[in-house]
Order: sequence, then C-alpha cells, then structure tokens
Amino acid sequence: MRRMLTTVVTLLVLATLPCHAQRLAGTPTRPFGTLQEQAVQQQRWLELRMERHLPEIMRRHGIDLWVVPMREYNEDPLFSAIVSPTTFAARRRSIYVFHDRGPGQGVERLALGGTAQGGVYTAFRSTRPVAADVGGRTAELWGDQQWQLLRELIEDRNPRVIGINISQVSAFADGLTAGEYEGMAAALGPELTRRFKRVEDAAIDLIAVRLAEEEVVYHELQKIVWSMIEEMFSERTITPGVTRTSELVWWWRQRVNDLGLTTWFQPSIDVQRQGAADLGEDPIIQRGDLLHCDVGIVALGLHTDTQHNAYVLRVGEASPPPGLLAALRRANRLQDILFEEVRPGRTGNEVLGTTLAKMRAEGLDGTMYSHPIGLHGHGAGPLIGRWDAQEGVPGRGDHQVIPRMWFSSELQVTTPVAEWGGQRVRVAQEEDFAVGADGKPRWFMGRQDRLWVVK
Repeated sequence: MRRMLTTVVTLLVLATLPCHAQRLAGTPTRPFGTLQEQAVQQQRWLELRMERHLPEIMRRHGIDLWVVPMREYNEDPLFSAIVSPTTFAARRRSIYVFHDRGPGQGVERLALGGTAQGGVYTAFRSTRPVAADVGGRTAELWGDQQWQLLRELIEDRNPRVIGINISQVSAFADGLTAGEYEGMAAALGPELTRRFKRVEDAAIDLIAVRLAEEEVVYHELQKIVWSMIEEMFSERTITPGVTRTSELVWWWRQRVNDLGLTTWFQPSIDVQRQGAADLGEDPIIQRGDLLHCDVGIVALGLHTDTQHNAYVLRVGEASPPPGLLAALRRANRLQDILFEEVRPGRTGNEVLGTTLAKMRAEGLDGTMYSHPIGLHGHGAGPLIGRWDAQEGVPGRGDHQVIPRMWFSSELQVTTPVAEWGGQRVRVAQEEDFAVGADGKPRWFMGRQDRLWVVK
C-alpha cells in the first residue's frame, strides 16, 4: 500500500512538470556509464599517459628525475594529470617522483607518502634509519621524514638534472610552494639542490597531451553539446516574446545536471537586435533576434567550450537574412585561417601573428583569442591571443604547440548587415579541435556553418 501511494504521488508530481522536465525525471541517462565505469576508463587513460608520453616528455626537456611534492588541499596543478580518478586530494604530504632509467628501461614512478594509485606507482618506503635532524628540525615530524625518504631515493639514483615545478609565467607549472621548496632544499642539501631545473614546458606538456582513446570519448561529448544547443535554440525551448535569456541559462544547467554531467562555468546567452544598442541584462527574446551562447560541460575530467549562434525567424520568414548568413561565413573564414597557421613547433604568439596578418589582408574585422582545453577549460599550453591582447601574450603565448594537444578556436568577426541598415553584427564562435599526431588540426564535431533557427 505504501509503495502504491508513493507511485501515485510521483505520477501526480510529474504531471505538473513542463514536458521537458517530465522527460528528464525518468530513469537517469548515463551517456558515459556509471561513475565506477567512468573511473575504470580514466584509470586506464592515466596508465597509458604515463607509459606513452611521460618518458618522451622528460627526455625532450632533459630531465633525469622529476620531483612533484605537495600537501593535502594545496596540490600541484599537475596533480589531476598524474593520480587516479578516485584520488581527490594529496595525503598529508605526497611526493611523486619520476626517474628516467634510460631508453629500454622506461621511467620509474614512485610515490612517497601516498598510495600506488592503482599500480601506476611504487609506494616507496625507507630502508634506512631516519636521521636525527633534518634542516634544523626533528625528523620525527611527518613532513621531515618524507624529505629524508626523498633524499635517500635521490642519492641512490644520483641524477644529473632534478626537475621542479616553478614558473613565473604559467600557473600549471608553478606547483612547488615556497614552503615545500624550503623543506626539500634543507633536506637535500646544497650539492643536490644545485641540480634543480625549472621544468615549465614539461609540466605544461604532461597536462596538455591527450590520448587517442580520449578523443573517442570527447567526440561523443561534443555530440551531446551540439544536441543540447540544437534543443535549446529551438521552438521547443524558446517562445518568442515570453522566454528570457536567463531561462535558457538555467535550462542548460539543469539539463547538464540531469544527464549526470557538470559544467565548469556559468553558461551565458546574449542577444543582438536590429536597431537596439542596449537590451539590458536579461532581455526577453523576440522574433528577428540573433542569439549567441557560450556553454561548456565536463565528463571523465574532460572539458568542452562551445559558442554557437541562432536566429529567431520573423513571421513570414523561412530563413535568416542573407546578411547574417554572410556574417557567419566570414567568421568561418577566420577559423579556416587559424587551421592554416596552427601546427606543432610554432608558439601561440607566432600563430596569432600570422593569423591576424591574413585576416586583415582579407578585410576581416575580427579578434583571435583561442586557448588550449582538456583537463581544464582554459587549459595548459600556448594562448593564441586574448581578446584584450591582440599584439601577443608574453609568456603564456610563447609555449609551443605540440602534437596531440587540444584547443578551443575562440574568435569573433564583426560585419555590417545590409538587412539591418548596415548595423555591425558580431559573430562569435568557439569550437574544440585537436592537433593530431600528424600535426594537422581537425574538428571534433565540425564547426557551425549554418545558424540554428528558432521557428
């Protein structure tokens, strides 16, 4: 009887919900499986990244031994790229050590003070008595004992170059805190600390490099993004003269949540309207409006970032005005130019310079502000401009593009539209793409070359 009553109440509640809410309130949709299934996949990716890419990155940047120490809730930005998906924080002090034993022997991976991360590391334990004093403090303290273990490990392996994560340019490569540096330097002593080398590029590359196996899942993630945008920018979700932009923002947030996914930023919806300069913060969508969204979702640690445009048909219109379609094609052309210029070995600033030169030569009035993506939304790697730095980005723009790096091609082109009395219309676009192992860029899901249409 109690179960029957619960069922009746549930049906009554569902009957009061909007149609789309009723669809989402049923059996949960898990496009990437259960959390446990996702973790198994992510663990395999971690193993493959350590086996395939870590040795090559260390050798390319001249590192014999790489030390990555951190404390609980003050983790190195490298943390998420080198631990299991079931590890959410460092344990007290965790020190991860990578030792290149040379070609044919691979990179030895050791964890001091942490776990083996599902067999990816060997948990290191001291075989010698702990020294009575380390750096002027008693070694009975947990942290000092860890430094003593590290010294023992390094002395046994006698590396020429010891990589550490310090950078004044990139947050991704600046994970070694002042306190951890001081404790480590005091324990190792001046002879070993003289072997320290800042390995900014290596840290960035290890976070940025992606696997072919991840690309398969990322393509599916892009399909979800496009499908959701198509539904959001349609008469199924928008009623002209009634729906506000804020309703679409929260529609997106709820839809992502109902799919068991998440987002890494608050989505945004904005409107351009013929003859209107300022529509306020939360305008009601009207017929004849040009809509724009900036949305992103996250699954299995992978982030997306997408900007698309839509047109709300006026009564009697069968398609958007030709001038708006031409404006979209001009933005597409800037995407083409970016693809012509981005390739491994070039810095972000070099790609920016040649892209903008071609853009101006073709008479496009645009802005380039593309960025890496992957384990972070605004990811590790070279910036290709910023909206407020079209002359280049010192430091962040000087990193090189590498194979198997992912980007968001974020840009805009502004075009006068004849049907709107010559009003200048800004078409901002953002699509995610991969630089393949062959060095060639390719879209994960194509790019928007037609406007979504709200009937």
